[in-house]
Parts: sequence; C-alpha cells; structure tokens
Amino acid sequence: MEKIKIGISIGDINGIGPEVLLKTLGDSRITELCTPVIFGSAKILAYHKNIVKLRSFQFHTIEEGEQPEEGQINVVNCWSDNVRINLGNISEEAGKYAYIALEKAVQALKDGYVDALVTAPINKEAMQLANFPHTGHTEYLAEQLGSKENLMMLVHENLRVGLVTNHLPIRQVADAINSQTVLRKLQLMHHSLRADFGLDRPKIAVLGLNPHASDGGNIGKEEQEVILPAIEKAKKEGIMAIGPYPADGFFGSQNYKNFDAILAMYHDQGLVAFKALSFGQGVNFTAGMPFVRTSPDHGTAFNLAGKNVAEADSFRRALYLAIDAYRNRANYEDMHANEMPIISLEQYEKEEEQERRKYRKQRQQERKDAPKQEETNEEDPKGKGKRSSKRPPRGPKRKGPRPTDAVENKEAEAPKNEQKQEPQKQEPKAEAPKNEQKQEPKKQEPKAEAPKNEQKQEPKKQEPKAEAPKNEQKQEPKKQEPKAEAPKNEQKQEPQKQEPKAEAPKNEQKQEPKKQEPKAEAPKNEQKQEPKKQEPKAEAPQSELKQEELNKD
Repeated sequence: MEKIKIGISIGDINGIGPEVLLKTLGDSRITELCTPVIFGSAKILAYHKNIVKLRSFQFHTIEEGEQPEEGQINVVNCWSDNVRINLGNISEEAGKYAYIALEKAVQALKDGYVDALVTAPINKEAMQLANFPHTGHTEYLAEQLGSKENLMMLVHENLRVGLVTNHLPIRQVADAINSQTVLRKLQLMHHSLRADFGLDRPKIAVLGLNPHASDGGNIGKEEQEVILPAIEKAKKEGIMAIGPYPADGFFGSQNYKNFDAILAMYHDQGLVAFKALSFGQGVNFTAGMPFVRTSPDHGTAFNLAGKNVAEADSFRRALYLAIDAYRNRANYEDMHANEMPIISLEQYEKEEEQERRKYRKQRQQERKDAPKQEETNEEDPKGKGKRSSKRPPRGPKRKGPRPTDAVENKEAEAPKNEQKQEPQKQEPKAEAPKNEQKQEPKKQEPKAEAPKNEQKQEPKKQEPKAEAPKNEQKQEPKKQEPKAEAPKNEQKQEPQKQEPKAEAPKNEQKQEPKKQEPKAEAPKNEQKQEPKKQEPKAEAPQSELKQEELNKD
C-alpha cells in the first residue's frame, strides 16, 4: 500500500521551525509511517542541520511537481535565491519566503501531490511586512481551500478545545457571537470528532461567555439568549452538547476529563487553560476543511532560535496527528458512504404527517373516481369504452382449497362443453369412412395411412378422458351424489343422439383390425399412470363396457 504523503511548509527561517522539523524527521522510523515532502530550500535546511548537528540526516532534492520518493525525506526547492538568515529577528525577507513556501505547499495539497499538510510556525508581523493578506494560517487556508466555515481546535491526547472566535480583539467578541455561529461550530466539532478522531458518539461541553456563565442572567444575557438556544438546537440534531459552564470552575474542578471536547467562546478563554495543561505537546488542528491540516501549538520562539534547545514534541505530535486523521477520515468516508441522514424527532414526525396526508388525499380521490367509473361501465357494458386510469384496488387473494360448489360447477360445465364439441367433430368422422369405403376396392394403401394419422391424434384426445375421473376420484369420498348423476346424464343423452353413436361403432368395427397398435399404446400410457393412481383403471373399462352394451342394444 502506498504511504501517506505529508507536505511540510518550512515556516519562518529565522525561528525554531526548521530546527524542530529536522529533529522530528531525524528519526528514521518516520519514513516507515509516511513520505515527508518539505517545501522550502535545501540550502536553508543545510544551514540549520549544522546547528542541530544531525550528521546522519540526509534528504532527497526534487523539483516542483516531481513525484516524491518513498523511504526518503524529499525537499522541494521553492526558490533559488541566496537568502540571508538572521536568527531570532523579525524580517521582511523571512516573511516573504515563508509566504512562498506556504503557497507552494497549499497548491500541492489542492493538486493531490500531497495528502495532508503540516505547517511550521510563522511570525505574523513578518508576514504582514511581506504583504500577507491574512492574520494567520487558518484564515489563509480557509480562503485557498474554499472552506469559509472552519474550527480552530487545540488537541493534546484526550483534551480537545475548539474556539467560536479565533484571532479577534476582546472588544469585538460579544458582537461576533450569535446563536447561529455557536450552533455551526458545534456541528463542525461534532463531525470532526467522528470523522477525524474516530469518536462515534462524542460528548461536548460548552463554556459561557460571561464570568460564572452570567449567574442566571445577572452578569450578562448572552448565555440565556444566545448560547442556550444553540445548545437546544444542537441536541435536536443528535449532538450531545451540554452547558454553558463557567470556564474557571470547569477547568479547576477537572470536569474537562468527562468530555471528549470543549467549545470556548474566544481565544484566551480556551487556550490559557489548554496550554497550562499541555504546553509544548499540543497540536493545532483545523476542522471543517476538505484536507487535513495540523501545526505545532507554539510560535517561532525567536529567543530560542539557533541555540539547539527547542523541543520537537509538539511538531512530532502534529505529524502523527496528520497521519492518524487522514486515515480516520478515509475510513469514515468508506464506512458512511451511503449512510442514511440523521434527522430530529420533530422532523421525523413532520415527514410522517406529510405521508399520512398524501395517503388520505389518494383515498379521497379514489372514492371520488369510483362512481364515475361505475357510470362508464353502465354506458359501455361490453367494455368498449375507454378504461379509467385509476382502477379500484383488488381484494386479497383467496388461500386454501376452493369450495366444493365451485368444483361441482366446473365438473358440470366440462361435459357440457364436450357435448357441444362432439357434434362438430363427428361429421368429419362420418365422412371419413364413406370415402374409405369407396376407395377400398381401388386402393388399399390409404387404409393404412388413415389409421396412422388417427393414431397420432388419439393420444391427444385421451388426456381429458383421463383427467375427468381424477377429479371425480378426489371428490368421491366427500360427495357420492355426483357419481350417480353422471350416468343419468349419459343415459338421457344416448337416445337423443343414437344415429352418430350407431355410425361410430360401424366405423370402429371396420377399423378394429386395422387399429391394433393404438390399443396397445393406450395401456402403455395408462401403465405410466398406474403407480400414481390405480383407481381410474377400474373405472375406465366399466364406462367403456357400458357404452358398448348400450350400443349393441
């Protein structure tokens, strides 16, 4: 599997950024976890390498857009100028090259050249001297990556503190906070905790704005009018948000350990406590962006630059968090690709009510269309008129055996249909023997051909005869009356049509010596059915004997 490519901007070249970067990547195990790509200058790194005294540290220089090499520390030369380094001092030149390195790194991130971004610290004053149009990394990345809404979050192990307002003067904080902003920050934090940190059901604490969280409205109204409504709305969306808490008592009582994240209203409210608990080991994580971005929680530390005393723990943790967050986000997207949206109870009830109303309207429309359809059926009894677009619903299908009356009706209809068809098929039978009698002295060969055709048709006509007794057998134990009625009908019909019956045996007598093979074939078919039902064998010959005796009489 291809390793994660982590882009790293070099930051201010006069600060401790290049030093902590080299100390972190000096561990050979880093290249086993990811492929580092540094955006800066090989000359700058060589200069700081001598200060840090990493003799075994080696890097691979590549050009912009060139594919980085796995297992190596890759360096992209963002400029070819000779740069004067003035450690521990603010300079326009340092801000200029930090700006160039950041631009190249962000462009590589947008182009997919790297997977995540770690930014070394910059000096805001030096960046302003270089005409940097933003107050910090977060604001610049939000504009370049197209994410106007984001959340600055400081992370150290299980302590995560997010901010409603970032780098904003205290005078403007109260005016910048409203219920919609607080709700949006809660949504961003909730999603990031699930996607980037792998927490399925995160618990978020919300701090108040005023001292003691306004003491029930006695010290300001922001908690009751702004923060509490936002918390209630977040709960309806499935976000487990609790508060507002007074900031001093919340951290002093160590209540923060009971939550997965804390949302503070302004910069110093959250970060004073955070850095007091984890200074030098925290990580700045930007939530709500399409790409993973981290940075150490410290600045350029000009007072430590060039002394080889800067600790690299925060930068190292920033690199590890970038790797973990990228993997967690990829897994989250795979697992929740087709996830059903989470809706509140009120929204669910509204949707259910809408469905009920639609169903009622449909039923009312069907009832209105029912009399119209009956009128059309009366006007067109034969069904020649146009059929209505909406048909009435059909009743449920009947399960189980059909009633015996329906079976008897079908049995009664079966012989009637046979009687109607018999006179139609008897005329060609009567004509066929006459033609045969005239042709007997002349040609004897057609006599053998006629029975062949009859033999082919006989097995087709034997199937209904065999099916009729099967149905009678099934109903015999239930009702015996139909058995007595069947021969009565036959006796009544015999005197009515004696002529065709008299002619039929004559033809049969003439053809009896010729039709010996079909007699042998009929029992074969009966033999195949013997193991299944043996009763029809006894009944079939009795009916034939009765018919032969009656014909002889």
